[in-house]
Amino acid sequence: MGYVDSNLMSGEQVVCKANIHWFVFVPGVVLFVVGILLFGVVDGTFGAIVIFLAILFLLKAFIFRISTELAVTSKRVIAKWGLIKRNTIELNHSKVESFAIEQSILGRLFGFVTLSVNGTGGRSAPIPSIDAPLVFRRNAMETIDSSQSR
Repeated sequence: MGYVDSNLMSGEQVVCKANIHWFVFVPGVVLFVVGILLFGVVDGTFGAIVIFLAILFLLKAFIFRISTELAVTSKRVIAKWGLIKRNTIELNHSKVESFAIEQSILGRLFGFVTLSVNGTGGRSAPIPSIDAPLVFRRNAMETIDSSQSR
């Protein structure tokens, strides 16, 4: 059970969730391949150091992927990231101003973005490497619009 599911209020339901894209693993994988090539071809010590760094990159990406949650419920938008140091933003639908999307060329090719949830009062929660962002944003905006029109 994740943070979102364990912090739902009575009568609140999760409408949609966003996931972290698999592309967060690419730098670690590339570094690992370079380390293997260096280990076998050029210098074993330098290759071992690069492989160790690649494992750290992969571990960081894995922790980021499992510790980041972004969800829209029937009452709030909830964003949580971090494993040891936890950051959360929970905005009632009436406090959400916009969802901003920043997409690089690689993000456009592979389908991931940095999604920022902007709330009243200038509070913003940028979450990088969100998978299927347009679907999430559309579902979030439809949910927020329907809750505000009631």
